[in-house]
Amino acid sequence: MSKVGQRERLTQKRIVQLFEQQLNYRYLGDWQDRPNNSNIETEILSTFLRDKQGHSNSLITKALYELNKVAGDQSKNLYDINKEVYSLLRYGVNVKEEVGENTQTVWLINWEEPLENDFAIAEEVTVKGENTKRPDIVLYVNGIAIGVLELKRSTISVAEGIRQNLDNQKSIFIKSFFTTMQFVMAGNDTEGLRYATIETPEKYFLTWKEDTNSDITDPLDKHLRQFCAKERFLELIHNFIVFDRGIKKVCRHNQYFGVNAAQSYLRRREGGIIWHTQGSGKSLTMVWLTKWIRENITDARVLIITDRDELDKQIESVFKGVNEAIYRTTSGKDLINKLNSTTTWLLCSLIHKFSKKDKADDADYNSYIEELKRSLPSDFSAKGDIYVFVDECHRTQSGTLHDAMKEILPNAVFIGFTGTPLLKKDKHNSINVFGDYIHTYTFKKAVADQVILDLRYEARNVDQNITSQTKIDQWFEAKTRGLTEHAKTQLKKRWGNLQKVLSSKSRLERIVGDILLDFETKDRLQSGYGNAMLICGSIYQACKYYELFQSGSFNRCAIVTSYKPSPKDIKGESTGEEELTEKLRQYEIYQKMLNGKAPEVFEDEVKKKFVEQPAQMKLLIVVDKLLTGFDAPSATYLYIDKTMRDHGLFQAICRVNRLDGEDKEYGYIIDYKDLFKSLEKSINDYTSEAFEDYEPDDIDGLLSDRIAKGRERLENSRESIKALCEPVEQPQDTHAYIRYFCGADTENPDLIKENQQQRIALYKYTSALVRAYANLSNDMAEAGYTTTETEIIKQEVKHYEQVRAEVKLASGDYIDLKAYEPAMRHLIDTYIGAEESEIISAFDDMTLIQLIVERGANAVEALPKGIKQNQEAVAETIENNLRKVIIDQQPTNPKYFDKMSTLLNELIQARKAASQDYKAYLQKIVELSKQVAQPSRSSQYPQSLNSPAKRALYDNLNQDEALALAINDTIRQTKKDGWRGNKIKEREVKNAIKKYLDSPEDCDRIFEIVKSQSEY
Repeated sequence: MSKVGQRERLTQKRIVQLFEQQLNYRYLGDWQDRPNNSNIETEILSTFLRDKQGHSNSLITKALYELNKVAGDQSKNLYDINKEVYSLLRYGVNVKEEVGENTQTVWLINWEEPLENDFAIAEEVTVKGENTKRPDIVLYVNGIAIGVLELKRSTISVAEGIRQNLDNQKSIFIKSFFTTMQFVMAGNDTEGLRYATIETPEKYFLTWKEDTNSDITDPLDKHLRQFCAKERFLELIHNFIVFDRGIKKVCRHNQYFGVNAAQSYLRRREGGIIWHTQGSGKSLTMVWLTKWIRENITDARVLIITDRDELDKQIESVFKGVNEAIYRTTSGKDLINKLNSTTTWLLCSLIHKFSKKDKADDADYNSYIEELKRSLPSDFSAKGDIYVFVDECHRTQSGTLHDAMKEILPNAVFIGFTGTPLLKKDKHNSINVFGDYIHTYTFKKAVADQVILDLRYEARNVDQNITSQTKIDQWFEAKTRGLTEHAKTQLKKRWGNLQKVLSSKSRLERIVGDILLDFETKDRLQSGYGNAMLICGSIYQACKYYELFQSGSFNRCAIVTSYKPSPKDIKGESTGEEELTEKLRQYEIYQKMLNGKAPEVFEDEVKKKFVEQPAQMKLLIVVDKLLTGFDAPSATYLYIDKTMRDHGLFQAICRVNRLDGEDKEYGYIIDYKDLFKSLEKSINDYTSEAFEDYEPDDIDGLLSDRIAKGRERLENSRESIKALCEPVEQPQDTHAYIRYFCGADTENPDLIKENQQQRIALYKYTSALVRAYANLSNDMAEAGYTTTETEIIKQEVKHYEQVRAEVKLASGDYIDLKAYEPAMRHLIDTYIGAEESEIISAFDDMTLIQLIVERGANAVEALPKGIKQNQEAVAETIENNLRKVIIDQQPTNPKYFDKMSTLLNELIQARKAASQDYKAYLQKIVELSKQVAQPSRSSQYPQSLNSPAKRALYDNLNQDEALALAINDTIRQTKKDGWRGNKIKEREVKNAIKKYLDSPEDCDRIFEIVKSQSEY
């Protein structure tokens, strides 16, 4: 177990011992000073291929050549190179010993006998690239680097290690080292291990969870013991990596254990059910299980059954995206023909399209089954060992489908997949049909694992009162003159239907106004980063909603339903009256919206905008479409104005639980039908009413009350930021905060960097506090806060937002981190009213130093009030910003910026010694800022040195004008496109420089300066 807050190096030492003693990896050493470290250690790999695999030197040489050629290809992007390397690792390298001989496969990794491979680690592996980097620990299998691990001390977020890995993959660092990498990892002793693969954004790094090694209390040790065990590590690489349409993906723990459990069932030729909640990667679970079946079961064939056209298309898309040739059948007859032949091993088939009624009709299945039976040739016998995957197996028709398929495929094994729990009444039947649960992964577990987002529920009441029963009666009598009493009675029943009352224009207008207010005030809706869906009870109601949004000048919305306007829909609908019938009105609105486009084309365009450009398509109005399926678009808010229950409701609300950007913290459900009767109860029990037909344990934690959870979140945010700021010395004024978060000594550039984690925590906690308050600000009384408490909290939020703004400016972080919190400005302006938020807008498009260069000493007036009222705070703010610019620019011209750093230090010392007044100090710091920001105006350079690169060479070559110009010319003649990071092209540039410089040290020094010049 680690000691509290121990240094990163001590953590690393312990982890190295863990790999040696617990996981039995070979220790290669500390490679900090070892030259020519590579992701392919040729000597180690050659030894394995010769001694363990028994290959000749000739075959080994050729296999190594092929591997190095692919891994070292600098002309392709990292994804493509990594994909080719993975293919060589997984399927072997095909080479010939001699020309004319048979091709042999050289296996770089022994997959069949994992423990026969050479597992090893090295630490502090210095890798030369455009800029040298040194990963903490690298994992090698047979000398090939397949894992990298960055470690942090327990007090520093594991996110810092993730970001280091992401930086290292950039071309300006050591991208080429990652061409063989399969797992990219980061960890510390408080958060444990996070893992992903190349080019994975930070938010998608995963945590491994497994109910073993319960005796190990340190999460990092536990995760590494589980994840990096030799056999497990190779299994994850071999069976659970996929290259999916430009994105390399690795499995989550639920996918791994789900597939492994299914493998055990299939080895026994038993079927069952895999229930993994919506959004947890069910489609890739299918892919990985299918791949395993193909490679491990002789003569296997897989048939994937869906019951909706969209799902059928999506299944086809997913498998083709991972380069698996899947055949999509066109009819029942086509399916029978394919099953009767042996040519196609992977098929998907659509069983039926749901009827347009609320419930699917068993007749749809029955007619399909009859078609199948009629299509059966007299000699029909399905070829191969068939495994049938039934998607959305929770549907009640599964039993009928199963009976039919069993009749046609009597020896097939069935696996049911579902993203929703089974209803109590269906559970017994479904288990009888498919078998037991193979593996389950509930909503609550997925939220805890941060695979999906938690949901916040709110019921909104829209009251309706009949304003004048007499006038309604008069209107009805006028419209029904000439009808018999029986006809009038029938019509009254129709118009008295609740759906008609709830579709009244006044009610819909109120809901539209309610939603429009959300789009103006709710963070993600207002910012354009998020979007919403509105579920209606009918297509006509959807059209009325659309019309009302349009009349409210809200044009960035559209209807997506199964309706396809056709003249036959309105045949016989004209009555001669001015008022249009429902069908005519629906037809007219839809046609106007489509604007001449086919419904399918319009829908595709709208969905694309909704997903990729939410600011341009903010709201989709739907009835049934887009609420189910792998690729149904995700949203932030879901407005429900339709009576729903059970599976339909479960799948619908999961439209908003998908991860989608750093600023999406929850999915929001706004319920206008009070489906859970929460308005009638003092305690919200979301397992009743709409979900009463599920087992309570199966939907535990699905919905949380927005107000109650909002208060909990606000209190947690307040507590976190107060704890973070507690060490700030009293009085906790601007200067105290700046010194605590930026460092007490502006002469020491390392202090700014050392305090970076504290500042990032401040920015994150402030962001969380502002969002938590904004989410609850209109409901503080309902959340249980008194007027006095509400005002105190508002002032706290305002205070910490001001602290955050001042620290950002004082540290020089302002521009670098301003994109960290999209829409934060809106939240502050709307809910806090911080005066400083207007003042610091002067910095939106420039740094403080740029502002000083432009405005001189007057730039100080643009600083927040808390800073500019304190002369020392002003000085330290400018000095920290100036120091940051000098450090950032130093590689481009070391001599010049070293001189600037010396001048800054002298100026700081003079200020601290009070040897000059504040006004004189400001004039000198302004002058120095101009020299730092504009080197060309700061020194007398010869006219010929008319670019930053030429001036940098001149400064660092003892001001030899002729030599600087000569080297500049030869670099421009020699350099090739994309030369940085390409070893061969870099060597050409370096050799060109060598012609002019005698000393190898000078050559290396100038080469590094040349690499830092953006103009080369």
